[in-house]
Amino acid sequence: MSTVLEQTPTATGTEPRRAPWAAVLALALFEARQLLLRAPMLLALLLYIAWIVWRTPDFENGYPALQDADRATQSGPVLIALALLVCVNQAMLRSARRDTERHFAVLVLRPWQRTAGHALSVVPIVLLVAVCVSAQFGWTALESGSVGTASAGELLVGPLTVLVAGAFGVLLARLFSSVLAAPLAIVLLFFLLFGGAFPAGSGERGTRWLAPIVSENTSSAIPSDLMDRPAAWHALYLLGLALTVALVAVVVAGGRGPVLMGAVAAALALALTGGIVQTGALPDRTTVARARATNAPEKEQVCVRRDGSTYCAFPEWKPRTATWASVVDHVRSSAGGAARTQPVLVRQRVYATDGLASDGAIDPSANPHQVTVGTGWGGPRVPEFSAAVAAVLVTGSEKATSGLCDGRMVTIMWLALNWLPDPVKSLSNVRLDDSVTGSAIVLSPTDPMDMTSGQTSVVRELLDQPRESVAAKVRAHWTELTAPKVTSARAAELLGVKAPKEKDKCD
Repeated sequence: MSTVLEQTPTATGTEPRRAPWAAVLALALFEARQLLLRAPMLLALLLYIAWIVWRTPDFENGYPALQDADRATQSGPVLIALALLVCVNQAMLRSARRDTERHFAVLVLRPWQRTAGHALSVVPIVLLVAVCVSAQFGWTALESGSVGTASAGELLVGPLTVLVAGAFGVLLARLFSSVLAAPLAIVLLFFLLFGGAFPAGSGERGTRWLAPIVSENTSSAIPSDLMDRPAAWHALYLLGLALTVALVAVVVAGGRGPVLMGAVAAALALALTGGIVQTGALPDRTTVARARATNAPEKEQVCVRRDGSTYCAFPEWKPRTATWASVVDHVRSSAGGAARTQPVLVRQRVYATDGLASDGAIDPSANPHQVTVGTGWGGPRVPEFSAAVAAVLVTGSEKATSGLCDGRMVTIMWLALNWLPDPVKSLSNVRLDDSVTGSAIVLSPTDPMDMTSGQTSVVRELLDQPRESVAAKVRAHWTELTAPKVTSARAAELLGVKAPKEKDKCD
């Protein structure tokens, strides 16, 4: 009887090991799911989506310029970025808090590979933010009144800011084992951003572009070719910065090798290239173009004729000329005399000398029957433009309207407001203090106009009267109502309403 013994082959050191990158990807997907389920991240996402839904429909009164709409997508993702920085940092430190770090020694993944997995786990969050940014911008772009040209670089800033924050959360966990590091880093970041660590530098460029988000305080849109923001270079800078920070975290965790070191060098080169170019001085050609658009807009505009009037706009705003023509037609329909058929020149004007930071006043034009319109529309911009049209029809030019303080203001304001859906609300919108009683300053695309308390009461009474009834009286007494120095009391008498007791004396 014999026994056959079979020896089981043993593994040798030369047998190829399974590639660990499948495990790295599995870890990244698991940690990404865990990040999405964290309470701070869920709350931040809900607040971000609510912010989009609340803000987007009324952005720029429903008449957005897309070169402003792209930048409007950048502030919301900051909340996601802060939540991600804290959550991914805590995920990295989970094993240290729960004393399970020693168990990882028996697994296939080394510390630097686990770090790479955590760094990759932030990518799904970044993609989710990119979807939200696309939805917000797409919602704005689909508005019927949208004009202008967006920048892909500006749209990338929000998601890339989240990517940078996630990478910093990973690096902080490798440098500091305390969970307090991430909150303290956020406090330090706010101190740097709002404490002058990123000064303006040379005008619009300079070291302030080293911050993740570079905002501009602007009161009105300007043509996109006059902005000259280095958005593409800034996006490259943020991408390079995020990759550099994430790869440095892998190196700190023990990663080595020529491929990794080469990747660090390439990422750093991207960050340096974008960072240096974006902080360069503003080109002289941009300064010249801004001055030309401000002082001689006719050289840059396209003009169309409608019903005898001419409407000139910067190319991106050409679709709005039909809307401006509708306002002119409504105002002229209630006028009398030659004003009823008077052709006007509506010219779009901007103050763009200082780019998006421009806040200068536009001087009234001395050209006969020329009306200024800005780049904004909707909301209070409509009665403001309507008032400007009415003033030119009554006085002959914008220059002649400056300092106007007699009874002609009654005719101007009734012409401007009577055709609007809610004239009294429009009266409130066109006044600086949003009032419908007392004296106030009436806003206009150029110099504002003054309206006394007595004139306000007369206009209020006229707006309560049937429109056609008042229009007939305006046409019948047009010459006297538009005569210089006519009093508000006389205007009220001619129009059949109670005369004010106050004399025409503007503040």
